[in-house]
Amino acid sequence: MSDLHSPNDLIPSLDSQGERIFQLAELSYSRLDEFDRNRTAVIFAVSPLEEHGTHLPVGTDLLEAEFFSRELAKRITDRMPGWSVLIGPSLPLGASVFERAGTLRVRVRTLRRAAQDYGAALARHGFKYILLMNAHAGPRHVLALEQASAAVASRYGVRMVSLSGPVLWRFLRGKYTRRLENLIGRNLTLDEREAMRGDAHAGLWETSLLLRARPELVNGEYRSLAPQRFPLISAVIPNYPLWLGNRKGYIGSPAAANASWGEAARQLLLDAAWEFVAPALDAQNENWRPRSLFSRLAQAKKALPYALGAGMVAAGIAGVGALGLGTLLWGISRWRRS
Repeated sequence: MSDLHSPNDLIPSLDSQGERIFQLAELSYSRLDEFDRNRTAVIFAVSPLEEHGTHLPVGTDLLEAEFFSRELAKRITDRMPGWSVLIGPSLPLGASVFERAGTLRVRVRTLRRAAQDYGAALARHGFKYILLMNAHAGPRHVLALEQASAAVASRYGVRMVSLSGPVLWRFLRGKYTRRLENLIGRNLTLDEREAMRGDAHAGLWETSLLLRARPELVNGEYRSLAPQRFPLISAVIPNYPLWLGNRKGYIGSPAAANASWGEAARQLLLDAAWEFVAPALDAQNENWRPRSLFSRLAQAKKALPYALGAGMVAAGIAGVGALGLGTLLWGISRWRRS
């Protein structure tokens, strides 16, 4: 596959080659004042520490969100000459998580307010283009980030976009299967389709992505882990992959993972994200706001629990399948826990 990068690429500062990607925390306020607000994007990640089986680290979601932050920064500077990218410090917090040692769960309102305050601080200092990265698909988590982004954009007149709502859920629901086949140049085999079925947590995709981004952190045990899926009703049980099956905390087929699938996911997700990022960075484009189930729910804050249930049921009836309906049951059963 093309366009390979080292998993441990460092983020450069401005040098003689004209690199335009910076770590926000490493710059002085006077240096930050020099950035052209009309041609600067700020990226930061909000993904929790959460158990990811015995084969992946608790920082899997955060590490993958930071990996894609770097990849997106490179895409922006490659495709948009003269633009700079600031990568802000990550927030390792989340909602809708499975609980074991190392998991950092916060209340939904805490998560929403933290992301909103972060974006608002950037907006108050003149930054107009703010991209929020996340690799955790918990429904309340994704929705909280959508709400935070919409609130900042509305109040300050900036463009703040949370990418996980329009991208991550489409990916996990199999909406990009045809794109994936085009990317690898062939149809998926029956075995590959089966391995991807219901792959929701620390399975094929997350293991493959970490094999691509940080292979030294993946325990070789993944090669011997049997596929693990659960009936839909299991999702009403808190921490169900830690109580049912082999109790190792994953959902899917980790043994089918490899770095090549991780690279395919990198390219696919980066291209999918770019379809939402490019309009957001185009000041002339008035239709820049991503449209997704979660962006619509973000407009219905007062009726949130009811809207989530109705939206997910409708999605399931329309053909979302086991993952969508399972998440519905999980989300409703745990909504008030955070």
